[in-house]
Amino acid sequence: MQNSRPDPQPAQPAVHLRRIKTFVKRAGRTTSGQEKAFEALGPRFLLPFDKAPLDVAQAFGTERAALPLVLEIGFGMGDASAKIALHLPEVNFLGCEVHEPGVGSLLKLIGEHAIGNIRILQHDAVEVLEHMIPAASLAGLHIFFPDPWHKTRHHKRRLIQSPMVAQLTQKLRPGGYLHCATDWEPYAVQMLEVLTAEPLLRNRSERADGYADRPDYRPLTKFENRGLRLGHGVWDLVFERV
Repeated sequence: MQNSRPDPQPAQPAVHLRRIKTFVKRAGRTTSGQEKAFEALGPRFLLPFDKAPLDVAQAFGTERAALPLVLEIGFGMGDASAKIALHLPEVNFLGCEVHEPGVGSLLKLIGEHAIGNIRILQHDAVEVLEHMIPAASLAGLHIFFPDPWHKTRHHKRRLIQSPMVAQLTQKLRPGGYLHCATDWEPYAVQMLEVLTAEPLLRNRSERADGYADRPDYRPLTKFENRGLRLGHGVWDLVFERV
């Protein structure tokens, strides 16, 4: 049967052709359940990319227009995103993910748990930030387990770099927070250095090492639980816009 849902927006940017890509589109097929979620729930929960500021009232409904908005960049298969949205029903969550099975998985979770406070953009988050997120409009930013790009020659592809952090910070309202998490210690060290160097951010942690205890709203993922059983570390960083 021919697929009737519209093609997703292309992840390849149309303008900044020389911009370094901070993500790769992983291979993978959507399951039949994910396809059904696309068809049934996509029209309501998938937002089109637009080179105009996001209309929160149109995206979430007028009754939710004044609620805090949190942007998540790269939500993977969406398990944590769904749990956080259920834990914080009075917050609007906007998720950016280019991986189609991940988008389908989160849509499926939205349907299974009747989650009404998530909207999804299947598009490059850098362009979403540039065009759709006005300055000082976000209550929070979540970046959980971004690709660490282990090889030294690929470190320039890491998402958490000074120019990106400066852009992210401008999107936060005063008092808004940026929460990053990684299970790769060298990347955690870089994150801490970059975030600390941003003059408009303040570290919320009072720990001597600068890292944060995992906030209650961020659940442990299956991958994270397995890593912890094997003795692997996880580092959370929570900084606030001053």
